[in-house]
Amino acid sequence: MLDIKFIRDNPDAVRENIKKKFQDAKLPLVDEVIDLDAKLRAAITEASDLRAKRNQLSKANGPLFGKLKKAEGAEKDEIQKQIDANMAEVKANDARLSALEAQEADFEAKLHHDMLLIPNIIDPSVPIGEDDSKNVEVQRFGEPKVPDFEVPYHTDIMAKFAGIDIDSALRVSGNGFYYLLGDIARLHEAVIAYARDFMIGKGFTYCIPPFMIHGNVVEGVMSQNDMDSMMYKIEGEDLYLIGTSEHSMIGKFIDQILPENSLPQTLTSYSPCFRKEKGAHGIEERGVYRIHQFEKQEMIVVCRPEDSMKWYDQMWQYSVELFRSMDIPVRQLECCSGDLADLKVKSCDIEAWSPRQKKYFEVCSCSNLGDAQARRLKIRVKGEDGKLYLPHTLNNTVVAPPRMLIAFLENNLCSDGSVNIPEVLRPYMGGTEKLVPKA
Repeated sequence: MLDIKFIRDNPDAVRENIKKKFQDAKLPLVDEVIDLDAKLRAAITEASDLRAKRNQLSKANGPLFGKLKKAEGAEKDEIQKQIDANMAEVKANDARLSALEAQEADFEAKLHHDMLLIPNIIDPSVPIGEDDSKNVEVQRFGEPKVPDFEVPYHTDIMAKFAGIDIDSALRVSGNGFYYLLGDIARLHEAVIAYARDFMIGKGFTYCIPPFMIHGNVVEGVMSQNDMDSMMYKIEGEDLYLIGTSEHSMIGKFIDQILPENSLPQTLTSYSPCFRKEKGAHGIEERGVYRIHQFEKQEMIVVCRPEDSMKWYDQMWQYSVELFRSMDIPVRQLECCSGDLADLKVKSCDIEAWSPRQKKYFEVCSCSNLGDAQARRLKIRVKGEDGKLYLPHTLNNTVVAPPRMLIAFLENNLCSDGSVNIPEVLRPYMGGTEKLVPKA
């Protein structure tokens, strides 16, 4: 969400940003917001004047009541008339004040609603494009290889290890769920544990957050469209299941004033994630690429505005380092303007190489959200000079099995169907160097 003063002073820049994101239907919002803001400020000013006038009249009546007790005859009648006139004016002002307060609430609600819909100002370095087909490859890490044997579909690889049961999950929960078993389940947890320790080694504080959050936190961390397409609401309660631990991790700081010397806040968190996966992509019925429930290790940073781009570059590089340590080739893909969620200033995907598909696919997403989440959640920092300002917030996937397992199994698969375990994962797999298919 943008600063209303910025919209008021820079309406053309806001309109141009909306056009860059190919959201022309939102252009009328700029004029609506400016109009609502003017009406709200006028109502607040008039209401403030009326309250001052009411106080003035009430104070004026105090001495008049004292004089009334001592006065007689015509003088007494004149004082009473003045008191009555003042009280009539107070009553009339109170009626107008009530109407203005109702208008204020109405203007404020409409303004807040419209402000949530206006996208954040994107960074000048973001490539302009309408959708993800216009995302730009920046660089590759590791050599993408295609083995001289056929690489099976990922669930078929898992099935060779008796490691997955989608049929039972279908009966129990429906599409978009799975059972992981045996070595594959252990590998899943090994990757999560390794990712946790990897980030702790980078100086991040490990955290297990709440897996349900209030509606005002949801509104603070994501756009309305994302909320509707992703979040599961708990019926009858003001609680939502998290789609990623970023939601509750950033929400941790809601309504807080942070001392500047406590920044940056660098946290890495584990959580299950729950997603509707509505829209064009939908649920993948056979595989485990798009599912309703999965686990993830996340990283978030809350920092000074001048440090956020430095952290952005550092965070996606952590993802590259992690995947390369498991012998998985990856590339960095810069997200274009039309592919950025409304709160994002800049974002990139880390994509892993799929030997079976002979192409890359998304495994991590790193985003700089500027001060948008901080403004929505009222997260502030108290500087050394005593002044308050909004911090910047960032998030990035450390690792998200089982999607990551697809890349891992395909890139570490041997011709005999066994799977090599990279050295960094062996301590989490009881020293196992290779997984061998079940007979």
